[in-house]
Amino acid sequence: MNNMSGGSQAATFVILAIYVAIMVTIGLYTSKRTKSTNDFMLGGRNVGSWLTAFSYGTTYFSAVVFIGYAGQFGWSYGVSATWVGIGNAIIGSLIPFFLIGRRTRLMTNHIGAKTMPEYFEKRFDSQSLKTASALIVFIFLIPYTASVYNGLSRLFGMVFDLGENGGTYIIIAMAVLSAVYVMLGGYKATALNDFFQGIIMLIGIATVVGLTIQKKDGFSAAVDALNIIPDDKGNTGTLGSLFGPDPLNLLGVVLLTSLGTWGLPQMVQKFYAIKDEQAIRKGAVISTIFAFVVAGGSYFMGGFVRLYCSLTENDGDKAFIETLNGRPV
Repeated sequence: MNNMSGGSQAATFVILAIYVAIMVTIGLYTSKRTKSTNDFMLGGRNVGSWLTAFSYGTTYFSAVVFIGYAGQFGWSYGVSATWVGIGNAIIGSLIPFFLIGRRTRLMTNHIGAKTMPEYFEKRFDSQSLKTASALIVFIFLIPYTASVYNGLSRLFGMVFDLGENGGTYIIIAMAVLSAVYVMLGGYKATALNDFFQGIIMLIGIATVVGLTIQKKDGFSAAVDALNIIPDDKGNTGTLGSLFGPDPLNLLGVVLLTSLGTWGLPQMVQKFYAIKDEQAIRKGAVISTIFAFVVAGGSYFMGGFVRLYCSLTENDGDKAFIETLNGRPV
């Protein structure tokens, strides 16, 4: 049920309309500066550090993190889930810029490759490798994209109380809007929109993290309250600890969510378009700071989810749930 008042909902619609107008305006603005295929695909290989870093970060941290991972891992590992965000910042953002950023830019520029499949074709002189890589990208990006759109549709559905079929309409609207500004301005439009969205993400995460702690009387009080709650194994004092109830599995999550970005085509593509080596170095710093705030903040906030949410009788073991909800077993 939607608890928003009429005035609040109207204000939300106005903000959303402004956001849509800005995205379309960016598409129109960049369309006038898109003169060739190279401009459309890679922004003329002249994209600066700020746009590249924010584009990398907003592609990395999407609805999958905000609506799924942060809450899921925060529930399991408590405040130690913050390590996932720190790992994403260092392993998933900082290292790739220095390790593969320069090499990728130089090689793709040298052979004139605009996409990952085209790179494989020209680098190894293999049409079959191009076809195979294109199929892999196409097939496996479908569930990824679907999860992003599904997450956003659920968010919009809750905020605007859209009903049973509302999510479908939101998915269609988002797909159409994305197609409009991408077709108008290509990669530069995407990068500019990512920059704008990145600013919103930074402000939003900082605000929500602050409110999450404030509502529980500060950080120390929130951690103390978290330590009283039993983890999934029934142990107390772990959810507020530095390394959580299961450090080994937590390490696996850090690596899983950080190393994968090194080979994702939508991430590596950012290095194809970056302007020069100086922009790569500067972009590495900006991207890492962005990840610390957005990913670190998301997982940190997710670590306190048990202070705000409780399971129902149908969600798992009854005895555990009664303990979690503060009732005698």
